[in-house]
Amino acid sequence: MTGDLQRTVGRNLRRYRLQHGLSQEAMARVLDVHRTYMGGVERGERNLTLNTVERIAAAIDVDPLALLTRDATDVDGNR
Repeated sequence: MTGDLQRTVGRNLRRYRLQHGLSQEAMARVLDVHRTYMGGVERGERNLTLNTVERIAAAIDVDPLALLTRDATDVDGNR
């Protein structure tokens, strides 16, 4: 379905943010983006490039595949 991957990345970023006790605003600062952009990413409204996914993953020190994968594993790689 169109947009599933966008929503998966958004859910994973939201999960990471909540696991680390960050507000959307604090997470946006970590990623060097605007808070409203961060909200759009979390809602799956932003069509991210692979370069952006890689940049985000590097900023939060996770494997880019962890952001793209929908499973029971949290973004930090724990089950």
